[in-house]
Amino acid sequence: MEPTVCLGQNSWKVTSNRVEVFVTRQGGHMAPVRFQLPHKVVEPYAVAPWAEECPDATGVPLLQSLRGDFFCLPFGGNEKPYRGKSFPPHGETANGPWHFESLQTDENRATLHLSLSSKVQPGRVDKFIQVRNDQTVLYCRDVISGMSGRFPLGHHALLKMPVKAESAIVSASNIRYAQVLPTPFENPAQGGYSRLKPGAVFSRLDQVPSLYENTVDISRQPTGKGFDDLVMLVHDAHPDFAWTAVTFPQQRYVWFALKDPRVLRSTVLWMSNGGRYYTPWNGRHERVLGVEDVTAYFHYGAAESVRSNPISQQGFATSVPLRPNCPFAVNYIMAVAEIPAGFRKVRSIVPCKNHVSLVSTDNHRISVPVDITVLFNGAH
Repeated sequence: MEPTVCLGQNSWKVTSNRVEVFVTRQGGHMAPVRFQLPHKVVEPYAVAPWAEECPDATGVPLLQSLRGDFFCLPFGGNEKPYRGKSFPPHGETANGPWHFESLQTDENRATLHLSLSSKVQPGRVDKFIQVRNDQTVLYCRDVISGMSGRFPLGHHALLKMPVKAESAIVSASNIRYAQVLPTPFENPAQGGYSRLKPGAVFSRLDQVPSLYENTVDISRQPTGKGFDDLVMLVHDAHPDFAWTAVTFPQQRYVWFALKDPRVLRSTVLWMSNGGRYYTPWNGRHERVLGVEDVTAYFHYGAAESVRSNPISQQGFATSVPLRPNCPFAVNYIMAVAEIPAGFRKVRSIVPCKNHVSLVSTDNHRISVPVDITVLFNGAH
């Protein structure tokens, strides 16, 4: 199956009767994604504003493709070599060429199978993206084989935020620990600006210490125009089910992600709202929220995540062990659902047979068809 060009990238298309998703050959980035809800079509994922610029100004494959969601191995900037090897930002999986293996379809579902053979750290990753009829769900599975050692990894979803400030509402399942990136995320001398206090520990998303105010409410997005910031939330690993959610009350829908926190231990939130004025960002990457479900030490990379660090010293995993003869599966679910008037912030997501129940802080409840058993197929 030959890819077709979509927003500047050769991409494969996978469809069901409710979902259309494009997956780039370069980096395996998923977007655009169109979900057919009962009363509207929504496209929650962001695509970099330079996606169709020619000639390319980034010089980095990851930035050329930047969009939607992509799998990172090893997760992070990877500025420091690890075990004598230098990895690109977010790893070869987010930059390299994926190869088409198959597109299997039947009357109920479609599954795209791609593969990537890594060169820096020899091994293979098989990617499976599945959509099912009558569901507004993306089922993602990345299976790592032939690799040895410890590595950080994770997913890197990028969501479009509304034009109106603080009109999207972020929530998450039980958080054991939360902290702002310990070092400055941006450097004004290089044309980048951040708002949050480096290294600040917090317990509530609506009370995060700031450099310029007492605290900032990062549960309401977009916030902080002219700034880019990054925080990490460590989820409770018991029970073996965790979630993040972003509600769009005015647009009347919710996006949410489901994971096994024993595999993806934390969530990194990247709030990108025009705080980078250097190329290719040039102040135009605005109203984007990265919801990055990972096992990692912030966004630093393999060297920092594998060695002892302040997060791992508290007993929270920041890397996973990979063994060459034991494939490691990372299963991940992303979905959207229409919400009734008055449904604002997600308070809980409860797994049930053949669906999940989303409950808001004001006790509205919706049921969304999802097969959560996918999270634990081949889990480690």
